Amino acid sequence: MTGTVALNGEVRRLEELRLGDFLQSFFFGAGFFETFLIEEGAPRFLERHLTRLQASLTAHEGSVRAPPAQALTPNAVRESLRQCLAADAGLGPRFTGVGKLVAGDGHLLLTFRPLPPHHEASLREGLALEHLEERGYRRGDPLARHKSVSYLRQYAHLGRGTVFANELGELCEAPNGNLFFLLDDALVTPPVEAPCLPGIIRAVLLEERRWTDKPIEERTVRREHVEHAHGCILTNSVSLALPIPRLFGRALPHSAELARSVRALVEARARLEA
Repeated sequence: MTGTVALNGEVRRLEELRLGDFLQSFFFGAGFFETFLIEEGAPRFLERHLTRLQASLTAHEGSVRAPPAQALTPNAVRESLRQCLAADAGLGPRFTGVGKLVAGDGHLLLTFRPLPPHHEASLREGLALEHLEERGYRRGDPLARHKSVSYLRQYAHLGRGTVFANELGELCEAPNGNLFFLLDDALVTPPVEAPCLPGIIRAVLLEERRWTDKPIEERTVRREHVEHAHGCILTNSVSLALPIPRLFGRALPHSAELARSVRALVEARARLEA
């Protein structure tokens, strides 16, 4: 994370922030966050991220103190971002990397970090998913639909090749993104009720409705449904689409091309929404 941040729109240094301003978030996980891609100084899908963040704050207005409404507008966040990039020579107005918004304790904190060191390699090589974790998710759990700062369940499995499933054996998501499976009849992602996060890139793909000659659908997915999958991708707002070259011990040679095609589709939509 870089040293320049914005707090409710005011450019600050990270070391100036006080723990006392974030006690509910720190001690109780009473806050939400959004992570988004910044390319050449421009945030991708910012309006969608802010809409999801506001929805989480509204759903938990009795337990999470929201930032001022004026700090949550797209124009306000864009201006905060612009000021931070201009104020920090290590960032600069053409910064490409990751932005993060954290909302809680009446504050909106904007921070920055560079792309992961092996970002480009991971886009090509992807991530094998070999482990099924069936103990942490329950169908219909509403908390899984929000990016809470209480993130240990996902964080503990990052990089371990985990797929989360619920108590009924239905696949849900990966620790760092939604999953899409290329089956004979469709490109399929688990429903939000599985549960899984209503991801930004997930929503973009569902709105597209089709990938080449196949429909893009939301429906229940079990392990036996993907035993003959032709490909699989992980979607999130930083990588857009990562190929899954191996899923539960099976090689998926079509995942790389699927990921490239989906990234191109998402990038085209991002340009339209910029």
